[in-house]
Amino acid sequence: MFPPEFAREAILRHTKPGDLVLDPFSGRGTTLLEAVLLGRRAIASDINPVAFCISSAKAHPPSLGRILARIDTLEMAHLRAKREGRRVPGLPKFFHWAFHPDTLDQIIFMRKRLRWKCRGIDRFVAALMLGHLHGEADHSPNFFSNQMPHTISTKPVYSVRYWRERRLRPPRRDVFAILRDRAAFRLAQGRPLGDARVVCSDARDLSRRLRNESRRVSAVITSPPYLDVTSFEEDQWLRLWFLGGPPQPTAGTCSRDDRHRSELNYWRFLVDSWEGVAPLLRKHSIIVCRVGSRRHSHEELAQRVRQSLKEVWPHVSPMGGAVVSQLRGSRATLMHAESTGCQFELDLAYRVS
Repeated sequence: MFPPEFAREAILRHTKPGDLVLDPFSGRGTTLLEAVLLGRRAIASDINPVAFCISSAKAHPPSLGRILARIDTLEMAHLRAKREGRRVPGLPKFFHWAFHPDTLDQIIFMRKRLRWKCRGIDRFVAALMLGHLHGEADHSPNFFSNQMPHTISTKPVYSVRYWRERRLRPPRRDVFAILRDRAAFRLAQGRPLGDARVVCSDARDLSRRLRNESRRVSAVITSPPYLDVTSFEEDQWLRLWFLGGPPQPTAGTCSRDDRHRSELNYWRFLVDSWEGVAPLLRKHSIIVCRVGSRRHSHEELAQRVRQSLKEVWPHVSPMGGAVVSQLRGSRATLMHAESTGCQFELDLAYRVS
């Protein structure tokens, strides 16, 4: 978990206005958004399309008027398509258990029509769709799906069995109405305007992708994938489907490094990632990272992270002690009570040269 407070505190403590902040594992773009709100410049990168879409939407949000106009246009196009009797393509039974037929029809239309890869306004609307595609229907009327965790997309067979055993039916949701309401909510305080850039890239390739930013980054504030804790691609399979992926979970399609079970390969991946960002960092830059593991004690994990940094920056020095956050149960266990993850997260800060 990477809350805004963590990124905000790190940015305020280790950078000044105008500095360039980098997050090579951007996830939902938390570091990028907080950096822009605090008057810093920001670069975010992630290889997962869901992370890229959401981070990009936060980097350059359109005006509310443009967003509402685009949603109106899409809704009118959808109504025309219904009058013409266009058929909904066949999908696995999961989708018919997960979504009301009318809601599913709207979702499929938006999946086909939004050009999120090349149009900023469509990317923002797609990000809104991703945020409300599934979730706890008993807690909010703004999720499109039958009862599901908001954080992860549970597997199809498990989900259908869960719904069938509990006789849960998907609620009828008006996608366009929810998008209008959520867009107004998201932009109620105005748009964050600043110097921000998002790239869809492997962290190991960043120095090649961002040659013009060489030696300009003042701080890296990030949370790398945890060792053998979760598979982002499998856990986000439904959102990946909405962005054009297959209608079932996949593994190793977005990245072969999505979940490492081998310690040797994991630490090699982390060292390679640090090497990928090293040419972008200024002298005496700061690296702040939140990490977790199911296999290590606090001390062991801190030691391994420091060793990975020392392979790239031999004179790395810690800035204060490690901060431990104990994790509690989450809504993700609602349909996945047997799942286990790491029991703590570790916040670490280092100066590199």
